[in-house]
Parts: sequence; C-alpha cells; structure tokens
Amino acid sequence: AYMGESNSSEFITKCRTCRRQVRECSGETDHHEGMSSDDELTPIEVKEFQKSKDNVLEDSRKVFEDVHADFCDIRKILLKFQEWKEKFPDSYCDAYISFCLPKILNPLIRVQLINWNPLEQNFTELEEMPWFRAIEEFSDAKHVSESK
Repeated sequence: AYMGESNSSEFITKCRTCRRQVRECSGETDHHEGMSSDDELTPIEVKEFQKSKDNVLEDSRKVFEDVHADFCDIRKILLKFQEWKEKFPDSYCDAYISFCLPKILNPLIRVQLINWNPLEQNFTELEEMPWFRAIEEFSDAKHVSESK
C-alpha cells in the first residue's frame, strides 16, 4: 500500500469519529450505524463533476465531426459489409470480416456509450440503442444469407 492510502483511511476514521461525537452531543437519534456514506459528494463536487461531464460530452460530439457520414454511422457501415458479402462472398469470407467488425465498430459504439449510465433510473437498455439494433439486423441478415 502506498503512503496516501493509510493517511486516507486514518482521515476517514477521524471524520467518522468526529461526526459520531457531534451526533451524540446534539442528541441525534435517527442515525443508524453503517447506513451513512463517506462517498456523498458536496454541492461543489457535484457541480465540478457535472461541468467535467458536460465537457467530456461536448468533446465526444466532436470526435467524428470530420468523418464522412458513411463512415461514422454503424448502420451504413454494416450495409456496406452486407453488400460486399452478397456480391463477393468468397472475398468477404477470406477477409475474416467477422473478426474485424468488433474492432471497426468499437470506437463508434464507445462514443455512443459515453453518457450511458445503467445506474440511472430512466436509462436506455442496451438492446434499445440504435447501434445494437443495427448489429442485430446485420446478424439476422447474415444468418438468412448463410442458410440459402
């Protein structure tokens, strides 16, 4: 363990002890030991976090701004691969596209997931996201063409 870790744990213990003593002196009775959190953020920390989050989201919108629309839309990319597979199945197979697609689509999906938080109350299910549906449709089309 590095030195900051033990200092941090000592500091937290002192804070807890101090808060307990203040509660005892004030006669506060609605506190239940173990139910409070040292992870609660101050209003200043919440504001700083929100500002940083907003900056990251703003920057994420600019990531693909200089990329042609055909190459930053997952549905359009998959359509090109589908056309390739239908027109030149041997070439498509020889290129091992099924191994390449995750690497090709990864940056596009990651940018779309930057703001996704499954711990929020009204979060969008992965299965409902446009990129997921596009991949699902591509996979379904792939299975249909393979069964022919």
